[in-house]
Amino acid sequence: MSVVKINVLTVPAEMRETLEKRFAARAGSVEGSDGFEWFELLRPVEGSDRYLVYTRWASEEAYQAWADGPARAAHGQGGAPKDGEQPRPAASGAELWSFEVVQSAGPTSA
Repeated sequence: MSVVKINVLTVPAEMRETLEKRFAARAGSVEGSDGFEWFELLRPVEGSDRYLVYTRWASEEAYQAWADGPARAAHGQGGAPKDGEQPRPAASGAELWSFEVVQSAGPTSA
């Protein structure tokens, strides 16, 4: 059964562009991971400062393997960058939501 992880990032208006650029720069970093199925970065349209980072995985184990390895290293816990300083976080807060996919649908062909 697939699982969905939604990282809810609170991002101040002045950091939105920074966050989006950082995600654009990481393009391709999760796509080759075992069990990875889908990624989307969702920008708030109105009334919120919360971005949603949507990922879908073949299983909880596949997600955990990525989270405990490549994701941990990519978020600065795997060593300091070349200049020795960590960049300032774009988000002022984060929360992880987890779901199991119970039903799924896509467009039907005509």
